[in-house]
Amino acid sequence: MILIPEVLTILILNVIFTLFSTIAFFLSIKIFLKWDINSTSTLQYTLEKQSYLTATIIKYIFIIKVPLFLFFIFTLDKISNILTGAMCGAGVVDATDYGNYLFILKIINLYIFAYWIALHTEDMKHENQPYTRAKFGFFIVAFFLFLSELIVEGVMFGSIDLNEIVSCCGTIYSSSTGSYISQIFAMSPTLLLAMFYGVFALILIFYFLKRSYLFAISNIFFILISIITLITFFGTYIYELPSHHCPFCFLQSDYYYIGYLLYILLFSGTFYGIVAGFIATSDENKTLNYKKSILFNFLYVLLVSLYPAIYYIKNGVWL
Repeated sequence: MILIPEVLTILILNVIFTLFSTIAFFLSIKIFLKWDINSTSTLQYTLEKQSYLTATIIKYIFIIKVPLFLFFIFTLDKISNILTGAMCGAGVVDATDYGNYLFILKIINLYIFAYWIALHTEDMKHENQPYTRAKFGFFIVAFFLFLSELIVEGVMFGSIDLNEIVSCCGTIYSSSTGSYISQIFAMSPTLLLAMFYGVFALILIFYFLKRSYLFAISNIFFILISIITLITFFGTYIYELPSHHCPFCFLQSDYYYIGYLLYILLFSGTFYGIVAGFIATSDENKTLNYKKSILFNFLYVLLVSLYPAIYYIKNGVWL
């Protein structure tokens, strides 16, 4: 177990999250099973008050969870300074068998909680609260994913051995490791870039056609292909080093923390795209979500595309 102040902070917050999310979970079950907006009974009045309490708990968990995710990344970098062999957060993630699963859970849960907030916001705009049962039913499922994240996070920090030598990001993201990551590196950069710009083109097409479901699905694919191309291609131009594929190092000051901006733009653009497709809102709100998605996704595409373009202009060659 590694117990630096940052890790202790995360673990204490996780205990608090577990307590309050469990309360929200049991209240959500009660509301989901017994909610009837047309009823005037004492039970329905009680449920309405409890729904407000439950929604407040979930909202504040998300409000804290977003900066805590950034703090988690900061903590990984802090641990890398005392973990032999680690050069950045990638080495810490790879130091145990749980790191990669934890990162996947954290990203999934960020989207899930953000989606819940969007569903709740839309629900509160209507007097009859049409999404109440749906949003609390959704949280019942989300609770188990969230609880899994907290458990895996505790296990990961508990499994880190300071005396063990770990791999650096140059080894982890090497094309010669024989891992699933190396299989991605084996793909043609031209094919990957064609997929990246092709999916973004589909997002634009479905935006103009106003095909909301296809727009949302395209955004889901855009998340995956964007992360892959960021690691395999665009990241090398940020580092100006063809062998450096780490998705963590450009979060550091050496690269002006550009990674934070890239991930925020990607998360925001794809999230609003998913909301536009899977939450039935007014035409005005749906149009606004469309525009937010297009704006953030476009800025992401523009920013990552500038790095190879500027490198080529300066040096006259590609990496």
